[in-house]
Amino acid sequence: MKKLLIAMSVAGLMVGCSNEPKKVEVPTVQPEVVAPASLNNEDMYVAYVDGRENVFYDAELFVKFLEEGETSFRKTYIGEGTNGMTLVYGLTKDDKKKSTNPAEQMLKGELKPAESFYAEVYNADHNRFYVFSAWESFDAYLKNSIDNFRYSDIAAGPKGETVVYVAADEAAAKKIPVEAMAKFKATHGLK
Repeated sequence: MKKLLIAMSVAGLMVGCSNEPKKVEVPTVQPEVVAPASLNNEDMYVAYVDGRENVFYDAELFVKFLEEGETSFRKTYIGEGTNGMTLVYGLTKDDKKKSTNPAEQMLKGELKPAESFYAEVYNADHNRFYVFSAWESFDAYLKNSIDNFRYSDIAAGPKGETVVYVAADEAAAKKIPVEAMAKFKATHGLK
């Protein structure tokens, strides 16, 4: 009996092994070509208002904040801003559920700013806009509040504020910053 069971098992294995597997055709799927997402690292805006450091990576959101005094979607860090201020990142509706945003990534050094970087800082206490055409001068200003080389345009802001165009060096400060002026006017809808 034992020999019979062993013989039947071996025969079953041999039959199972002799069957060729059926070929299954799997349709080939071409990978979808997806354009890389915009890095959104071309510009940044900061507004020092009511003891808070409000940071934006979207020009429209920044301008809306200046008009209304708040933004619908934000990420807040109490005491994490310059000189212990509350740091608030203004977010677009599309980015409200994301764990980070382009402005936060650039300030942390996780995202490199674009070569043609543009930035604005609005200081409500000084009633001034500071405009930057380079990340280095913008970053230095945020860390030290120093604008050694500048070209000032008095009463040129949307509500008559002084606009200070911060230059990278003394030679640049002696030239009228035509491109930065055009960008500032376009951002704020000025002629």
